[in-house]
Amino acid sequence: MITPSERRGMGLGRDRNRVSLNQWTTRRWSVKEAVDGCVRHGVGAIGLWRQNVAEQGLDESITLVRDAGLRVSSLCRGGFLTGDSYEEDNRRAIDEAAALGAACLVMVVGGLPGVVPGEPLGEISRDLPEARRRVADALAVLAPYAAERGVRLGLEPLHPMYCADRAVLSTLGQALDLAAPYAPETVGVVVDTFHVWWDPQVFEQIERAGREGRIASYQVCDFLSPLPADVLLGRGMMGDGVIDFGPLTEAVTAAGYTGDIEVEIFNADVWAADPDEVMATMKTRFAALVQPL
Repeated sequence: MITPSERRGMGLGRDRNRVSLNQWTTRRWSVKEAVDGCVRHGVGAIGLWRQNVAEQGLDESITLVRDAGLRVSSLCRGGFLTGDSYEEDNRRAIDEAAALGAACLVMVVGGLPGVVPGEPLGEISRDLPEARRRVADALAVLAPYAAERGVRLGLEPLHPMYCADRAVLSTLGQALDLAAPYAPETVGVVVDTFHVWWDPQVFEQIERAGREGRIASYQVCDFLSPLPADVLLGRGMMGDGVIDFGPLTEAVTAAGYTGDIEVEIFNADVWAADPDEVMATMKTRFAALVQPL
């Protein structure tokens, strides 16, 4: 009998180009090196990070991706909307996403005002509902600008452990409610396995996201146990943690998502490894554990 894992592996030739390399999975690589790596390993898409694009140069990054025949599955990231000075940088991020032809601009919406990731608490706001209202107000400013430029904003709910400092959106349901006033092609949601696997309503909300046409990106990596001291680096290669990818991928597929599936890993050991070995492992694990049947 052929196991589901074996069937996924057999299907690699059919769907393998749906796998996308998020650039921070091979963080040591520049845009050029990551583009070249995708070509070497037969990966058809790349998720770019704004700081890497800035280092390479926006025009050169556009040329590199275009000449390699790659799709830009996402641009990371916009967001941090709960502060007072979000608008200029996010408009710039939208312009960059438009220039790159990115499928979406990932939006990490920000934590409580005054809470800075990795820094001791100073003067902060503890009003969580107000922080979420700030996100809604900022989206009302940015969504029309994105729509004019044909850019889709992808609201990414983050695991609740990041609520204070990175994202006051913790569930797909919250993200979908926030997206509801806008056209699906302008504001969608990001389904990231690391952030949503724990949610008891995740399958209902994935189905809802599909019904509403809101899935802008599907990102995968594993959730390590135990987590490292820096929980930001608790993302593992698929199969190294606790997530059951099959049901999540099946739900996203049933919801109608046919876009790229982006592997995004923040992990010190992965970053220290040979990026080509990381790519090879990524493809093998994707085929065995994530690949849609």
